[in-house]
Amino acid sequence: MPTDHFRTTFRLGAAPAEVRAFLLDPHSYIGLAPLVVEVRDIRRQGTTTRYVAVERFRLGPFHRDNPIDVTITATDTAITSSVRSPGRVRLTATATITPVDDGSSVTETVELRAPWFLRAFALRKAREAQQSRAAGLSARYPL
Repeated sequence: MPTDHFRTTFRLGAAPAEVRAFLLDPHSYIGLAPLVVEVRDIRRQGTTTRYVAVERFRLGPFHRDNPIDVTITATDTAITSSVRSPGRVRLTATATITPVDDGSSVTETVELRAPWFLRAFALRKAREAQQSRAAGLSARYPL
C-alpha cells in the first residue's frame, strides 16, 4: 500500500503546555478537524488516550458517518495521533510543539497509507484536515 508524507509548520501565541493540553482533549477535534462531528468511548491510560471519532461525509442532502479509531500518545514535546479508518486507511499525525518567543511553533507531520482506490480521496481529505487544524489553532491562539 503506498504511503504519502507531508508536513506543515505554524506559530501560535500560546505556551506549548497550553497547546499540548488542548490537543490531548479528544473533544477539541470537533470543529478543529472539519469532518469530525462526535467523539465517544474515550479511554485514558497514562500518556495514551483511545477514542472513536465520527467523521461525517456529506453529498448533497445525504451523509455517511464514518467511525474511526484514534489513539493519541503524548510526550513532553510531541503528540502523535494514530487513526484506523474503515477501508484500510491509516494515518499517523505527529505534532511537535516547541517554545518560540512568547508562544509555540508547531510542526505537524502526516503519514498516510491508503489502498489505491481511496488514495487520492484520503490524501485530499487529510491535507484539508491538516490545513483546518493549523487555521483553527491559529485562530484560537493568535500571535
